[in-house]
This record gives sequence, C-alpha cells and structure tokens, in this order.
Amino acid sequence: MKRILVSILLCATALCAGDAQTAADYKAFIKERKAMASFTKDQMKEKVSKDAKKAAKCLAKEGWMVAPGALPLERQLDRAYTMQYEFDMNSGMPKYIRGEAQTVGENYDAAKMQANALAKIDLAGNIQTEVAALIESRVSNNQMEAEQAASVSNSVMGAKNIISQSIGRTIIAVEMYRQLPNKNKEVRLQLFYNTEMALAAAKKGIKEEMSKTADKLVDQLDSLLGF
Repeated sequence: MKRILVSILLCATALCAGDAQTAADYKAFIKERKAMASFTKDQMKEKVSKDAKKAAKCLAKEGWMVAPGALPLERQLDRAYTMQYEFDMNSGMPKYIRGEAQTVGENYDAAKMQANALAKIDLAGNIQTEVAALIESRVSNNQMEAEQAASVSNSVMGAKNIISQSIGRTIIAVEMYRQLPNKNKEVRLQLFYNTEMALAAAKKGIKEEMSKTADKLVDQLDSLLGF
C-alpha cells in the first residue's frame, strides 16, 4: 500500500513539474507576443527604412506578395531587420535567433507548412552555431577545458533534430508567396525565436545526446555552458 502511495505521489509530482514547465513556457510566449504587438504598433507609426522599401520593391518585381490582411512587405522586412540586430544588453547575445526557408507546394497552406518545418530546422542549425560560439568563448576564457569542450561540441552537432523538435512557438516576421507558371505556390518564411528559449532547447538536446553515450559531463552541463 505504501509503495502504491509513493508511486502515486511521484507521478503527481512529475505531472505538476510538467504542468509548471508548460505554464512557464506559455507565460514566456504570452510575454513575447505582447512585446511583439507593442513593437508592431510602434513600428506602424514610424517611417519604413529605405533598405526595406528597396528590398520590397525588388521582391514585388519578382512576383512576391503577402497574404490578404498581412502587414505590407516593406513593414515585414523592416521588422525583421530590427529584430535581427536586437541584442541583450546583459549577455551581449542577439535577442532573437533567425531561421528561414523557401518551399513550393500545390497550394499555399501546404507550401507554408513545409516552409515552417524547414525554417525550424534552419533555426536549430543557427542555435547550434550560437552554442558552438559560446563553447569556444568559454574555452578561450579558461572557463572550460578543451577536452570537455570537444565532448560537449560533439553532442551539440548531434542534437540538431532534438533541438528542432524542442523549439516552441516562433515569431513569423516575414511571410510572402508567389504563384509559379504551373499554378503552384512558392512560400518564403523568416522565423525568429527568443534566444533564452532557444538555449533552453539546445541544452535539452545536448543532455539527451550526452545521455545516449553515458557521458559523465551531463551532470556538469549547466555549469559548463553557463546558461
């Protein structure tokens, strides 16, 4: 009877922990969306940059357009430029990590779905690059041994699929499409993901990779990576 009660309590604790994590992710998502809504509202009051206007004009000549009700292309590009160069003042890291893709489908929805999946894979690759740069920085600052860095780096390279699957709700900054001569739709997306959440996804992926090989460093990963 005691064993059953202990099992129930352990299950309940795990469920609560999972719910707490889900709630935390949702809270972070809502915070991010509110910030984006505020940013978009402020942006609409400002003039579009010359670079965004020029790029939008070139893309329009190539047949690219936006879906009805979406922000004008020059506005989307302007937002993407701004997000691309936003940095966290404390860490010095980019505030967002970007992913992009371009695919063709028989209809708009199919092409967009595929582009979104591929953009997340590209995003995961860019997260890997950021983590690799962090590891290199910690080695150069004598915060990590070269042997430890090599072990973690191998896990980073093998964790791309796990990172991609761990990515939560992204922000689609640019979404455009064009109709091809054969009537198929070509969709191009540019996604952004909060760096803090991206690093959390990376850490999860690295831990899973390291646990596969019974790497002893998995217990020290938090202190080794420093995020």
